[in-house]
Amino acid sequence: MTMWRYVAGGGAGLAAVAAGVILWASRDTPSAAALPARPIAALEEGQASLPDTVPEASARTREEKRFGRYDKDRNGQITREEYFVSRRKAYAKLDTDGDGRLSFDEWAAKTNGKFATADADKSGTMSAAEFATTAVKRKPARAVKCPPAAATAEEG
Repeated sequence: MTMWRYVAGGGAGLAAVAAGVILWASRDTPSAAALPARPIAALEEGQASLPDTVPEASARTREEKRFGRYDKDRNGQITREEYFVSRRKAYAKLDTDGDGRLSFDEWAAKTNGKFATADADKSGTMSAAEFATTAVKRKPARAVKCPPAAATAEEG
């Protein structure tokens, strides 16, 4: 008898899920006539034209974004505390013992680790080959992937 309770409960749950799916699927959706015309259709009819070039974000826009990252309380003003938040976080990462003071070893921890890693033979000195492993790895320049305009005219 107990097994039938589980079967009935599972069936009721499935029925509730099915009813929810049916109600969700039947909600009002706008008809195709109510939707705005596609931009391509408007271009074909001569109603609108697209600009020749895509506008770039202005320097002011980038500066506004940078300002917004610093203005934590969004009041249009950057206080001294807001300005130094990122520096305090960086300092706290370096101050490993948390005493509020930065020793030379704490400040140079990354360099100490880099030296220890490069000194493969653990001799306390680096050979030219070991030193070469400490060079900063630079990202390669992005290659332009767009074909030149002349190449596309010849293909077409």
